[in-house]
Amino acid sequence: MSSAAPHDTGRDHLWSVTEHLEDILAGVRPLEPIELQLLDAQGCVLVEDVMVPLSLPPFDNSSMDGYAVRVADVAGASEEYPAVLTVIGDVAAGQGEQPHVGPGEAARIMTGAPLPPGAETVVPVEWTDGGLGQGPASRMRAHSANPEGATGQVQVHRAAEARAHVRAKGSDVRAGDLALTAGTVLGPPQIGLLASIGRGTVRVRPRPRVVVLSTGSELVQPGLALGPGQIHDSNSFALTAAAVDAGAIAYRVGAVTDDADVLRSTIEDQLVRADLLVTTGGVSVGAYDVVKEALQSVGDEEDGAGGRVEFRKLAMQPGKPQGFGTIGPDHTPLLALPGNPVSSYVSFELFVRPAIRALMGLTDLHRPTVRATLRAPGTVTSPAGRRQFLRGTYADGSVTPVGGASSHLVAALARADALIVVPEDVEAVEPGTEVEVVLLG
Repeated sequence: MSSAAPHDTGRDHLWSVTEHLEDILAGVRPLEPIELQLLDAQGCVLVEDVMVPLSLPPFDNSSMDGYAVRVADVAGASEEYPAVLTVIGDVAAGQGEQPHVGPGEAARIMTGAPLPPGAETVVPVEWTDGGLGQGPASRMRAHSANPEGATGQVQVHRAAEARAHVRAKGSDVRAGDLALTAGTVLGPPQIGLLASIGRGTVRVRPRPRVVVLSTGSELVQPGLALGPGQIHDSNSFALTAAAVDAGAIAYRVGAVTDDADVLRSTIEDQLVRADLLVTTGGVSVGAYDVVKEALQSVGDEEDGAGGRVEFRKLAMQPGKPQGFGTIGPDHTPLLALPGNPVSSYVSFELFVRPAIRALMGLTDLHRPTVRATLRAPGTVTSPAGRRQFLRGTYADGSVTPVGGASSHLVAALARADALIVVPEDVEAVEPGTEVEVVLLG
């Protein structure tokens, strides 16, 4: 863990939210870049500018199904006095050799096909009789069903200006243009652009691999029956989903019993596939808080090669007990979160999500924040000296609390789309007061 943050880390030191986050981010470095196939790079951050090697589109092409013609040959054309042209063949997308369109001639052309030599514009098939001599056509008949349609005559009922319905070479991007800048997160449109300009691979920072595990002998896998004193394991599911939402590749480990040796062994087994480890539960001061028992001794290993995990108290509600450090030969970052569901999720949003995005190489690490008017039935209280994060719903510049301050209210958390922030020096907030709001989605 980084020693750069000049904090008093004595046993009784109460860390602020800001101090804890700064300490985490000081100890997290972006992952090393790698070259990936395009589809493997989805969700990754580009580490280099990508230039356009060839123009898009690479040639003039038709934006319509119709006829490629010369402008002079259709000037003044109307339904009463159509221009009658000789059809000399078809031009299809991907076709190599193309017919030359001369005076009084037309070539059937399909959407995306290159504008043939001699042609100056395209008239849509709806402006013609489709070569059938039966008035305006509604569509072009398939070549396989009507091969003779590539020859004969066509009547054009409307004039067309030069280069009408023609997509010009380079009208999207030109060779030498900047396609994507370093720092871009690659989504479907960006991957489509890379494929369009011929890139089969791209250099990116990989998505971080995040291993999530919960602790507690009382935890049971969802779908199984509960015994006396047992509850379903929800934290590992919520945090694994949150890690994916933040951009990570996430692995959920089944709940580990309250046994320090089992937990330590489980964590060591997971290091091979982890860029970041997240535990939930077992970080308080109870007799069965095994995360502290299992990990506090890591720094005592020979020459400290295993890393160090520090457990601390934060001036926040919910989420007072927290742990952070590194573990294993590669000093893999580990964040130990409290076990109450709301505490766990709020801690993830404040500390784990920024760490994941820092590993990705992003500079925008945090959820957006806004100022909003508090809508509440009465005064909202907050403990002195603690930064409180209340669940809320945000709409049209206002935010309304949902549920209470208790850290076990999962149903209220599921209805929330924001966190209402009450600063450490504020003990009461009246309805109508402007507050800071963290938007969750």
